[in-house]
Amino acid sequence: MAQVEATTERIIEADADTVFDALADYTGTRKKLLPEHFSEYEVREGGDGEGTLVHWKLQATSKRVRDCLLEVTEPTDGQLVEKDRNSSMVTTWTVTPAGEGRSRAVVSTVWNGAGGIGGFFERTFAPKGLGRIYDTVLDKLAEEVKAGA
Repeated sequence: MAQVEATTERIIEADADTVFDALADYTGTRKKLLPEHFSEYEVREGGDGEGTLVHWKLQATSKRVRDCLLEVTEPTDGQLVEKDRNSSMVTTWTVTPAGEGRSRAVVSTVWNGAGGIGGFFERTFAPKGLGRIYDTVLDKLAEEVKAGA
């Protein structure tokens, strides 16, 4: 099994604290950021950053649906880590300042991929597909914090 990784990033016209707070708001803002690939969204514990337990289904392709139950931690300032209890998937959101009134938001997801030919296709296509999904989330995040300014 090889590790598979998908990473995307965006410069956002808002300070890092504002962007991070929006991402960490699982009871309000986060649900608004999710495109149609996400369904059955439910906050089960917490709701604001560290200590949150959130559920959703992620449909990356027409045939692939992943049932996710994510534990949220904040290991360092400006970082949210979502660890899936149902798989090896870990998503890390990192928000850092990028100049006056701007921030850089980076999202990176890693998981243990399948072996064999299925694993080859997963390593080849999954990062691009997941990258597109998270590009949409980051676009919506940029609009949300801009609207709130």
